[in-house]
Amino acid sequence: MQAARKIFLNAVPILLMIGLIPFVQNDYILSAIYIGIVIVSLVIKYQKNDLLIFFAGMIFMTLSEYLFISTGVETFVRNSLFGLMPLWLPLLWGYGFIAIRRSVALITNT
Repeated sequence: MQAARKIFLNAVPILLMIGLIPFVQNDYILSAIYIGIVIVSLVIKYQKNDLLIFFAGMIFMTLSEYLFISTGVETFVRNSLFGLMPLWLPLLWGYGFIAIRRSVALITNT
């Protein structure tokens, strides 16, 4: 049960980020808020290679989203990044990679 609690706590920043999307219509402001959430989350708990995982997630998923969008599989109404996707999306993906890595570590260590 301790692992489930820790996994949930790792997901709280993501839940907060997703919850803000309908309330903050300006993608630039939302991106700034996301940067703040990521910084605070990493200050509270930083693990080795978190920044590497964060930037890898941002880059990999931005390229993946670009491919999905270019094939017509996916579209976004908010398209402030490259005219294709929301500016804040790579930040969400980047932190999502951190949360996934931490969750996997918790599951495999218990």
